[in-house]
Amino acid sequence: PATSAPRSSPARPVRGADDPVDPMKTVVLSLLAVTALVAVAGFVLFRPSAIDPMSDAALKDRLTRMQYYVTQKDGTEPPYANEYWNNTEPGLYVDVVDGTPLFASTTKYKSGTGWPSFWQPLDGAPVETKEDKSLFMTRTEVRSASSDSHLGHVFEDGPEPTGLRYCLNSAALRFVPVSELEAEGLGEYAALFEGEE
Repeated sequence: PATSAPRSSPARPVRGADDPVDPMKTVVLSLLAVTALVAVAGFVLFRPSAIDPMSDAALKDRLTRMQYYVTQKDGTEPPYANEYWNNTEPGLYVDVVDGTPLFASTTKYKSGTGWPSFWQPLDGAPVETKEDKSLFMTRTEVRSASSDSHLGHVFEDGPEPTGLRYCLNSAALRFVPVSELEAEGLGEYAALFEGEE
């Protein structure tokens, strides 16, 4: 018997340029594309490295409540109930907000006030003063110019050779002992403490 020719499957139609496009499919694809773009933009704009470390929100997050109150709200911590008032270890006192070196143990002395006191800042330290008329009195406020943070006050009843008493809040400072200066990138200050370790 004669064999029949193999039946060929019908060819799939090829969509031409003038063929109509499914509008629902177009809307769905457009929405997916927009969603992807928004997600990428959000990652770029709001990734952790893009957050300003000196913004108020960032400072609230990384400082303790007392550190934030003292440095950002010009507050004062209680005397004697603070970290460095009686610290006698040799080392540097840096700005708790941005790590800038401000004072050294070589100019720290016992003032009997209950707060860490120094008779002078480090040479070239960004320490500035301004008039403070709060609490119904006139005093001279001490601030860190690098972070614009409140540190304390300065008085003219200190020891020689300056006659000044920089009365500071421990909460505005972070102490770096001599043994850790190199690791903190502050090795250039080690010579200040030769023979004191």
